[in-house]
Amino acid sequence: MKQRADFIEKIKKTLLEKREDINKQLAAQTQDKVNDGIVQDSADEALSLSMENLQNSLQKTELGELHLMEEALVRISRGEYGVCIDCGEPISEKRLGHFPYAARCIVCQENFEQ
Repeated sequence: MKQRADFIEKIKKTLLEKREDINKQLAAQTQDKVNDGIVQDSADEALSLSMENLQNSLQKTELGELHLMEEALVRISRGEYGVCIDCGEPISEKRLGHFPYAARCIVCQENFEQ
């Protein structure tokens, strides 16, 4: 039991660090402009639009990951972390180590995705 508590504390620390990193990245992306407002030709405009779309896609992905982290941190604070939200069985430490914001065990996740 102590070993599981230590493992969860380690995961919490990892999640908090990742959350801080993502928040910093999002703040930096918000300040960075893809387009300086000066478009020389249609190729520049197309490239600028592509870069802006890529940046928006990355931000959306990071926001999604941030949301999953926040949910995992809430489960930790409630003492519900590491327990599958569908079947109530413990989620393996191996799975949590690779996917620290997993809310479901592998079997339930596979069923959920179908």
